[in-house]
This record gives sequence, structure tokens and C-alpha cells, in this order.
Amino acid sequence: MASRDLKSKRVGVLMGGLSREREISLRSGRNCLAALERLGYDAVAVDVGRDVAAVLEREGIEVAFLALHGKFGEDGRIQGLLDILGIPYTGSGVLASAIGMNKAFSKKIASFYDIPTPAFSLIDCHGDIASACDPDRLRIRMPVMVKPCEEGSSLGVTKVDESDGIEPVVRGLCEEYGQVIVEEFVAGDEVTVGLLEGEDGFLELPVLQLVPRESEFYDFKAKYSEGMTEFILPARIPAVTADRCQELARAIHRAIGCRGFSRVDFMIDAGGVPWFTEINTLPGMTDTSDLPAQAREAGMSYDELVEVMLGSAVPRQARAPR
Repeated sequence: MASRDLKSKRVGVLMGGLSREREISLRSGRNCLAALERLGYDAVAVDVGRDVAAVLEREGIEVAFLALHGKFGEDGRIQGLLDILGIPYTGSGVLASAIGMNKAFSKKIASFYDIPTPAFSLIDCHGDIASACDPDRLRIRMPVMVKPCEEGSSLGVTKVDESDGIEPVVRGLCEEYGQVIVEEFVAGDEVTVGLLEGEDGFLELPVLQLVPRESEFYDFKAKYSEGMTEFILPARIPAVTADRCQELARAIHRAIGCRGFSRVDFMIDAGGVPWFTEINTLPGMTDTSDLPAQAREAGMSYDELVEVMLGSAVPRQARAPR
């Protein structure tokens, strides 16, 4: 939907929500709301709770700008509700959002399309965890990353260096988060690729290299604490490697069926091979977030970035009859 058409619409910036990333979402949402107001849109904050459908109707929301992160916001559930209500929203639809949030499914799709991704095993938290964590059964080289399967912002992500340390970490994450994956650790440069879709295809953004100052990897603290991560823009990697990262990012974005924008994370090994680790269908928009930094390096202001993202809000399904 063109920005000129959206100027006459009431835009709800959906933020907060019910996930563990609520506070991060509020930071993203407030920034996006301020940008929309500066741009002259009729925008209002919508703090998402279980009464969100009633709030959307009461506020007369005609377009939803999604600044939600984590479960119930980034996993297809709010997208399904908005489809039922007939409210256009920014970003990917139900299926792409659900797949993108699930690390195991997104990696399976990557493998199907020959996009390199580290070897992994999905742990059944309701099954025999001890057997599932047995190194001979896992067949994954140490060290490994143990991750909640359906959480964002690196919540719960833990590096394990010795095989006898896998089971206790898995049990702890199973208890706290549910589904867990054990993934082979790739030593090397950590980079992320921001994707924006314009009318004529993808808008190229520079590859961002992430160098945590205190953490061994880009964890929650490194992501959201000012000064905890060095952003290298453009990434200090060969141009051919950067091009390959962008090519693979576009490939997984299309394969999953994403729309409008996304951010794709890779580890680059010593041989220069990028390994896909995850895709973010609703990237953070805080002051320390990756996508705004990449857009800024490309000459795009925060407000311009928000307006491009808003343009992805297109009608997808007719309003259900009452």
C-alpha cells in the first residue's frame, strides 16, 4: 500500500505483547510510533494484551504496524488474528512468521534449498532427554550451541564446550522454554543481513558484522546494552563473501515466504563460507538494533526506514462476515 494511501488511515503500532521480549518490543514500538508521528501519520500505540481485538476495534485501527517480538507477536498468531479482523499489517504473513520463529523448521527449509546451515538436532523435551543428548546419537561436533527453538533475542542461548555439559543445559532450557535445539558451533565472524523489499525488488543494505565486547557471541546483553557490541559497517569481510551472504539471505527470505523485510543471521567460518543460523521476520527497532544501523549506513534515516516498512502493509484477506 503506497504511503500516500496510508496517510488517511489510522495506524496502530502494536507493541509490548505477552512474550519474554515485552520490554524490547516497547522500546521498538515507541521509536516507530515517534517516527510515524513525525512523518504525519495518524498513529497510536497499542499495547498488546489478551483483549487486543477489542482494543483494535475501539481505537478504530485500520492498519497495524507490528513492533512485536517473540511469541504471540512474531510467530504468526497476531498475524492470524489481524487476517480474521481484515486489518492489513506490516511484514510477513502467518505461515512465514511461524516458520521464521521456529529455528528447526527454518533450518530444514534452508537445507532443502541447499543454503548452508550448521548441523543440529531437535530435542523432544517430553521424551528421553538423556538419550537425546548422548553424543553418539547427536552426531554433532563439539562445541555446540543449545537454543530454545522458538524464542528470539538470543534468549537462553548457551554455548557448551564439553559433551557432558549438554544434558544439564538442555534440561534447564526445556523446563524454561519448551522445545530446544542443539546446533554445531561455527567459529568465525558473526554477521547479519537486513532485507527491505521495494517495488522493484530488494533494497540493498550493507552487511553488518557484530563483535561483542564482553560476550563470546551476540547474546541478549550484547544486543540490547549500549556499547556492548561493536558494529562494523560494512563488514570487514571480502566482497565476494558479503555478496554471498546477501544472496543467501534473499534465498531464505523467499523460501520461507517472507514479505516486506527481514533480517538474516550468519556465521562465516575460516574458509569464508556463510552458515545460516536464523531469520528474524520482525527485527528490533531499538536504538541499539541492527536493521536501523544498516539502513543508516545505506543513507536511509530511521523515519525513512519505518515508512518503507509501513508500505508492506497490504490487504491479504477480506474481512470475515459478522
